[in-house]
Amino acid sequence: MKFEGMLILGTAPGAIARQLSGEALSLAEAGPLRSDISTDEITPIPTLLNFDATLARYAHTGTVINGERPFGEDVLARAGVSVLVGGRRYGKGSSREHSPLAEKSAGIRLVIAESFERIYRQNCDNLGLFTSTDMGLVDRISAGEEVTVDELVAGREPLAGAILREGGLLAYGQKYLKAASPALLPEDRPMTLAQKIVARQALAVEGLDWAAEPGSGGFVRADFRFIHEYYTGMAAHMLHERFGHPLALRDPDSIILFEDHNSYAHRSPTHVNQGLLPQVRTLSQAHRDFGREYGLKDHGYLIGEEGSEGISHAMMAESYAQPGRIVVGTDSHTPHSGAVGCFAYGVGTTDMANAFMTGAVRLTMAEGLLVRLEGGQRPGVTAKDIVLTLLATEAIRQGAGVGKIFEFAGPVIDAMSIDERATLTNMVAELGGLTGICAPDAETVRFLRERRGIEFEPEPWMVSDPGAAYAEVITLDCAEIGPMLARPGDPGNGVAIADLDEVVRPGIAYGGSCTAGKREDFDHYYEVARWAVDRGMKVAPGVKLYLQCGTVQVRDYCRAQGYMEVFEALGAEMLGPACGACGQCGPGVSTRAEEVTISAINRNFPGRGGPGSTWLASPPTVIASAVAGRVLSFEQLMAEVSFPSEP
Repeated sequence: MKFEGMLILGTAPGAIARQLSGEALSLAEAGPLRSDISTDEITPIPTLLNFDATLARYAHTGTVINGERPFGEDVLARAGVSVLVGGRRYGKGSSREHSPLAEKSAGIRLVIAESFERIYRQNCDNLGLFTSTDMGLVDRISAGEEVTVDELVAGREPLAGAILREGGLLAYGQKYLKAASPALLPEDRPMTLAQKIVARQALAVEGLDWAAEPGSGGFVRADFRFIHEYYTGMAAHMLHERFGHPLALRDPDSIILFEDHNSYAHRSPTHVNQGLLPQVRTLSQAHRDFGREYGLKDHGYLIGEEGSEGISHAMMAESYAQPGRIVVGTDSHTPHSGAVGCFAYGVGTTDMANAFMTGAVRLTMAEGLLVRLEGGQRPGVTAKDIVLTLLATEAIRQGAGVGKIFEFAGPVIDAMSIDERATLTNMVAELGGLTGICAPDAETVRFLRERRGIEFEPEPWMVSDPGAAYAEVITLDCAEIGPMLARPGDPGNGVAIADLDEVVRPGIAYGGSCTAGKREDFDHYYEVARWAVDRGMKVAPGVKLYLQCGTVQVRDYCRAQGYMEVFEALGAEMLGPACGACGQCGPGVSTRAEEVTISAINRNFPGRGGPGSTWLASPPTVIASAVAGRVLSFEQLMAEVSFPSEP
């Protein structure tokens, strides 16, 4: 294969502009490579309203280099390049397949990077877009050398190579997966819980010798497959284009649809100001048409009030996921359900489209990473503070978690509720992992009984064996962890509130999302709100506080507990269940670059929450900061009120 035109995403001043004007640069001339390019940057959230080749216009329109966005609409598509070169963790963040599809539609045939995020790279494979970590290819391609397919797939596991040679996953699935059958892999060695689950649901596929060893690729049968409206239209388009009408979906009763992201788009500054609401309606219609045509279960918008039934992966954990089973969904936060001992992971649109037809879901098995949480939690410290601490560790910042299966264990986990465990497994997406899991125990039994009326007893095999192998063990002494923040730009920019050396005054405070919209999160919001209201305090002037439940079950819980009246007395605006501001799809999105947000969501990548800057924090910190008018912990707020400073 011969590639024409290369664009190196380097950070030397003027490097991008010089290349876009036709000048070829070497790696040295382009400067240090931009790392951590997220899918939020490759395809900003408003572009997700497109699900076909029109995505080419928007490729990399959110990518920030040296504080600037060099790629306006159609810039990459008109650049005449077929190779992109980036730094570490290329494609981190959301599982959106829109990103590689936008790049491919813009003419990109190969992406070279120092390392890739798992879902992004798998999505590239599935679309037939080549990726490589061989930086030596840069000079070879610049010199006009041809590169063979064998060279491009060298070092990749055999399945990735086979899929790329077939031209993508749908072609591969049509050829090999219809006859897939249970493999029943042996369990004759010490194994982790995740390995046991995969071994019990692995599939045997013609021409593929797969023992689910780390780094190897194969297929599993999932108990549930779910998709939400950003991806349904794209999946339907792919499937109908290849297979025609009607489709013969495999096990449709285990396919669940969610319309959870855009129910507040009519109140999103981004969507309203950019005139995107007609596209939202088109996207929703494609989603609903697919569900109706094939009689699929669809959790949609609420009738007679704003919001939806709930955020997909939050509802999966509350209502569907079971210990020892497998769940896949088109959202990077699908690992949320790992809190109940389920192997849950995110996939792209082509993966899901293939799974709809064959029942087989692609999985590149990963090594385990054991996170032991020792000591005990200090009062006022939540799981969000713990995961922000973990994100800021040197090991995680250097990529130790990329592609790994995070297993959370230790006395702190044993004492945690399922809701708090879900904060940890949910944010495995930010940690770079494949999934996260907690072994089922008495707390799991309680959760399933109280939330679903299910009588469950953990089976003896549902635990990691002594002697099971892990790539790494990370131990945190939670007694040393206090309230945390993540500075704007990346969830890994962690800083203890006690060490904050500046006054940060937010104009927006947001509590909600899948990460922070659960029952226990609202217990935390309420604790601070009740304390403040009892002292005659309200949200500070100049601050707008939004609270948004993750599901209707959480909303109903808050109503029954009497929380809503206290939140309203504090001055919060209550929103119906939905993804909302987390996906830039509702109130809580910034509108000006100078605007500051304090938020309990999971991500603060550039542009994720609007043009302003977003600080991440725990639920108590969000409410305390809204009341004080500056970022501080609940502990600090209580101390200030008890011992007011001199004027």
